[in-house]
Amino acid sequence: MDRKMLGAAALAAAGAGAGVALARSLREDAPAVAEHAWTVRAARPAGEAAEATATFVGTATVLLRLGAFTLLTDPNFLHLGQRAYLGYGLWSKRRTEPALSIDELPPLDGVVLSHLHGDHFDRVARRGLPRDLPVLTTRPAARRLRTWRFGEAVGLTDWQSAEFSAPGETLRVTAVPARHGPPGVHLLMPVTMGSIIDWQRADGRRLRLYVSGDTRYRQRVLREIPERYGDIDAALLHLGGTRILGALVTMNARDGVALSRLLQPRRIVPIHYDDYPVFQEPLSTFLRMAEVSGLADAVRPVIRGQTVDLTA
Repeated sequence: MDRKMLGAAALAAAGAGAGVALARSLREDAPAVAEHAWTVRAARPAGEAAEATATFVGTATVLLRLGAFTLLTDPNFLHLGQRAYLGYGLWSKRRTEPALSIDELPPLDGVVLSHLHGDHFDRVARRGLPRDLPVLTTRPAARRLRTWRFGEAVGLTDWQSAEFSAPGETLRVTAVPARHGPPGVHLLMPVTMGSIIDWQRADGRRLRLYVSGDTRYRQRVLREIPERYGDIDAALLHLGGTRILGALVTMNARDGVALSRLLQPRRIVPIHYDDYPVFQEPLSTFLRMAEVSGLADAVRPVIRGQTVDLTA
């Protein structure tokens, strides 16, 4: 049985950022790897519009403007009717349009990519994004991206960080645990990371943002995140209850509420909820459950094309 057939069978059986420098820095308890430092795009002047905003493009694609820095998460720019490859011979047809095209994006300082799946880094992104753009992602994804000539792709493991700097500001991105699917099934899925994004100015930290990546809720896997990185200002949660061959591989509403209770962010921004048929649970389910669970005041629902202030 080849890998494609084996993967499908196992899934079914389970039920299944002139002057912005980027330097990769590591925690003492992370595996030692070579350091990287290079200069990337000029910083966007601080003070243009709100200090910390998120524009929802669709799926898990979010344009983050954090002071001088502009990041993009999980670039998915396929159009309505185009298919995303999910691995093991499986495809899913997009049923929405992205709110922005690559040509409409502002200059980017970097990309934060949770994992390499066709609905998170697609062929449009592969063709259209600058090859010298830093991409912070998992090690397997970085290896693949470098074969696609994304020479500034950096692979991070849990608790490793990369730092963007501009005059008077820094932005640190730290990889944190995520598990794409239930135990066992996650081994057949791409290695995935969540992210903590800390934006700081000389007078102190301005924002701590958590991006879940495609993870399921499992306390044993995720509990160390608030232990190391408490006081989370905002969280972008990948929801949708994605099912592949019956296996629930991203958070549904129940998982989203449980993770919100664990992390206790001040603001919760649900994303990744209706763009593909494999997303099988509507946003409304999470909103209802969040209200029943006493989280409604923290939730900031967002639709494609909408920009939310992450500090409000």
